[in-house]
Amino acid sequence: QLQEVVTAETADLYKTPENCSSLRVPTVNLTIWAPMSSVMRAQEIRFQRVLKLISAAITAFGKQVEGSEMIKIQKDTLGLLYNSFFELNCMRKIAIRPIFHPRFAGLCRSS
Repeated sequence: QLQEVVTAETADLYKTPENCSSLRVPTVNLTIWAPMSSVMRAQEIRFQRVLKLISAAITAFGKQVEGSEMIKIQKDTLGLLYNSFFELNCMRKIAIRPIFHPRFAGLCRSS
């Protein structure tokens, strides 16, 4: 496992391109953040940290193959990484849902 400082510095080298909004790491709205317990906040920060690393890996991989034809294994790798990003983002939404009043829980859909 790489040190947190090393992974953060490496991830910062591969910022999400402006035209890839689906790869941006979502943040929690302050009105949702306020009632969250410290345990839930810590969990959300960990989710965001992992999502940032996956996003950076996808961006770095994309830069590596930019301008060239991707072979099947590269397409598979990119697809698996992106699906991991999507699934983890769905998991974080599900984890936040319990803090909502039941009437508004639907606002935090997993899709």
